[in-house]
Parts: sequence; C-alpha cells; structure tokens
Amino acid sequence: MSQEAVIMIEDRKNSLLSRREVKALFRGAAGKLKKTEAAEQIASQLGVDKKKVIPINLVCETGMTDVHAVFYVYENEEAAKKQLPRYRLLRTMPKADRKKLLDEEKAAKLKAKQAAAADVKGGAKK
Repeated sequence: MSQEAVIMIEDRKNSLLSRREVKALFRGAAGKLKKTEAAEQIASQLGVDKKKVIPINLVCETGMTDVHAVFYVYENEEAAKKQLPRYRLLRTMPKADRKKLLDEEKAAKLKAKQAAAADVKGGAKK
C-alpha cells in the first residue's frame, strides 16, 4: 500500500493526556490492512516511533473500500501504559512475543499459587 493512499483527516493534540489523536482514511484498504501495518504507516508519515502509535479503531463502511481509522500517538510509552487497558498494548506486540509474555505470566502465577498451597499444607501439619 502506498503512502498516497493514506489521508490524514484530523490530527488533534490532547495535552491533558499527553497524546495526539489522529484520524486517517486508508483508500481502498478494506480487507487488506492489519492494525499493526496501519500503525506503522501512520508512524512513518508522522515521523514517530511505531511503539508510540496505538491503533484504536479501524472501521469499514458497507459497500466501500475505504477504512476510517483512529490512532493515539503518545509522547512516551509510560503514558500509554497508564491510560490504556493492557489488551490494547498487547495487541500491538508481535504474536510470538505476546504469547511468550502471557505464558511467562501464567507460569509465575501458577508457581505462586503452588507455593501458597504448600505453605497452607505445611502450616496445618505442625
């Protein structure tokens, strides 16, 4: 998809939340565009790091091939982590990295649960 196919509709600065709210139109991209690819295109067009661009909404109209999109461009990643739900940030990660992170968290949670259960059983025997 070429850069000419991306049209910036609105670029609003939200100083209260330390972010830019960008609305864009992707011409002829219905069914061909992924959120991560759209975020990369917006990041390259705005000249910012792609980790700071969070796709919020991509909508296609019935019978049209255009995609209307909303992105939040944060000044730093910490602000995004504070303001957005965790799943939004996980969706921007590559699938393999996301799976690895979630598996590690599950393993740590299971280990903590087993340790707590062992402490309860150990305390009951004494």
